[in-house]
Amino acid sequence: MADALWMKPVFSDMISEVGWDPETQELLVRFRKNGKTAGYKGADEGTADVLSRAPSVGQMFLSEIRPFYQDWRYR
Repeated sequence: MADALWMKPVFSDMISEVGWDPETQELLVRFRKNGKTAGYKGADEGTADVLSRAPSVGQMFLSEIRPFYQDWRYR
């Protein structure tokens, strides 16, 4: 996939953008409420791409990302 950091705007009440940072190997999630971006280690770029295109980004994040990728930090 991409060799550069990318962020895609998404339609979600919870999340404003989803992306991938190849340098840190992190799934990036920018939250709408606080404007902060969290990096999730352990996910791959394909997961970031699927999340960015999910019919319900917030629902996928809550069910498939947050419970399983607990190594995260605000960037």
